[in-house]
Amino acid sequence: MNPGSMQPYALTLDKFIDHAAKWHGATEVVTGGDGGSERIGYAALRERANRLSGAFATLGLKAGDNLATLAWNSQAHMECWYGAMGTGIVCHTLNPRLAPAHLAAMIHQAGNRVLAVSPGLGPLVEDLLARCPSIEHVILFDEPGAAMPAPVSDRVRVWRLEELLAEHGTPMAWGGFDENAPAGLCFTSGTTGAPKGVTYTHRSNYLHTMHLLPADVIGITARDAVLVAVPMFHANGWGFAFAGPAAGAKLVLPGRNQDGASLARLINDEGVTVAAGVATVWLGLVDHLEKTGGAVPSLQRILLGGSSVPQALMDRFEQRLGVTVQTSWGMTELSPVGTVTPANATDRQSSKSGTPPMGVDLRLTDEAGVPLPDQRGAEGRLWVRGASAVERYFGQDAAATDAEGWFDTGDLARIDADGNLSITGRAKDLIKSGGEWINPGEIEAIVGALPEVALVAVVGRAHPRWGERPVLVVEERQGAGLTDETLLDALRGRIASWWLPDAIVRVPAMPLALTGKIDKMRLRAEHG
Repeated sequence: MNPGSMQPYALTLDKFIDHAAKWHGATEVVTGGDGGSERIGYAALRERANRLSGAFATLGLKAGDNLATLAWNSQAHMECWYGAMGTGIVCHTLNPRLAPAHLAAMIHQAGNRVLAVSPGLGPLVEDLLARCPSIEHVILFDEPGAAMPAPVSDRVRVWRLEELLAEHGTPMAWGGFDENAPAGLCFTSGTTGAPKGVTYTHRSNYLHTMHLLPADVIGITARDAVLVAVPMFHANGWGFAFAGPAAGAKLVLPGRNQDGASLARLINDEGVTVAAGVATVWLGLVDHLEKTGGAVPSLQRILLGGSSVPQALMDRFEQRLGVTVQTSWGMTELSPVGTVTPANATDRQSSKSGTPPMGVDLRLTDEAGVPLPDQRGAEGRLWVRGASAVERYFGQDAAATDAEGWFDTGDLARIDADGNLSITGRAKDLIKSGGEWINPGEIEAIVGALPEVALVAVVGRAHPRWGERPVLVVEERQGAGLTDETLLDALRGRIASWWLPDAIVRVPAMPLALTGKIDKMRLRAEHG
C-alpha cells in the first residue's frame, strides 16, 4: 500500500518575496534619503529583482558565485539580495566603514567579480578597484546627483542600476536548486580577532525567519511598519529583509542617514510601529527628541541588539519614547538571533537577553567544555546549536563545532529558572589578577545601572605584582558630575573588595566598533 507523501517544497528565499508580491503586493518598502523618501510596493520590487537576475546572468554571474554589495539599507540593496539569491548567486555583504585593506582581503577571499555600491562611496570604490583585480563590473545604485566612480582600468565596467536593468534586465525563473545551497556571506566584525566568513544557506535563512516571526520573538505582522536601522551588512541585517516580506509588513529603510532627526522624521512620516537597531542609534533619537521636544507616537517597540545596555539607559528609552524595549542576544554565526525577550515580559531587565526561539538550543559548560550539572542559576561558558548556527567558517576545512554539533560562542552566561539568558561577559575579557578571575561584565552591569552613566566598560591593565588589574572607563551623561567615590561606592559590598578598579577613566565619548558595540580592543590599547 502506498503510504502517501507530501509535496516537495524547497526552503529557498525567493519564496518570501513571491509571497509578499502575491498577497501584499501594494505594501511598501520605503527608503529614506536627503532628497525625500523613495517607495515601492512588494509586487513591483519583486518584478525589478527578477529582471535584475537576468542582468546578473548577462554579467557572467551564475549559481554559487559571490556578488559583493557595499551598500546601506535601501530598496536597491534589497533588490540585489533577491535578484542574486533567487537564482542561487551568493550575496556577500561588505561594511563600508571598514578599511580598504580589510575589504580588499574579503573580496579576494570571496573571489568577487561584481560589486554593487551605494552612492557617495566613490573614493572607497576607486581604492578597492585598484586593490582588487578580480572586480570586472561595478553597479552603482541610483540617487539624484550621484557621481560615478572613475574606473581604474579598461577591465572595469561601471553601470548605473537603471542602465543595467534597461539594457539587460530580463525575467528569469527562480529557485530550482538545493535548499542547502549558499545564499549569503557575512564576515564577523573582527573586533575580537581576525574576521571569519559565515556562509548562510537558503534553508538556514528560511528557518531563521521562522524563528523570528512568533509573537514571543519579534512577532511582526502585516499591520506593522518596521524601521530596519540595523545595517544589512551587520549579521545578515538580523533577517528583517526576509521577515518583512514573510509577514507582509511595511519595511522602512533609513539609507545612510541614521541621525536622530532623520530617524524621527521617518518614524513619524511612515507610522513606524517596530524598530530594530543597536542602542547608540536610539540614544541619538532620544537626544534629538529631548532637544526639540518632539515625539514618536506611532512607535510601540524597539528591538535592541549588540552590546548589553545599562538599565538606566533602557529605562530612558522606554520612558522618553513610550515604547516597550526588547533586548536580545545573537552573533553573526547564529544568523544572528539566539535569544529575545518577549514583548509582554513582566520582568524586564537589561541584563536579561530573553529565551531562545524554537530551533535554537543553549548549553552551559565549564572551562574544559564539560556541561554543568545544573544548567539553571550557575555561570558557565555558552554553547549553541541549531538550524541557523554555523557549522564551519567560509574557506576552512575544520569544523567550528564540537563532535556533538555545539558551537562555542566565547560568552559567559547564566540561565535563570524561567530560561532567560544573561550574558555575564566574554571569556577573553576576563581579567586574571593574582591568579584569580575578575569578570568585567558584573562590574559593568552595576555601574551601568547608575542613571548618571551613559556607557561603561572595564578592561585589564598590566600590573607588575598581580598580572592584571581592572580599569573602569565611563562616559557620563552630560552634566552628571560623578565622583570616583560615588562610582566605587556603587560597587562596594556587591563585588569582592579585590575586584574594585584600580583606576577610573572618564571619556567624552566611548569608542565604538563598526558594529556599534564598545570597542574594547581600542580601550585596552589606550588604557590597558
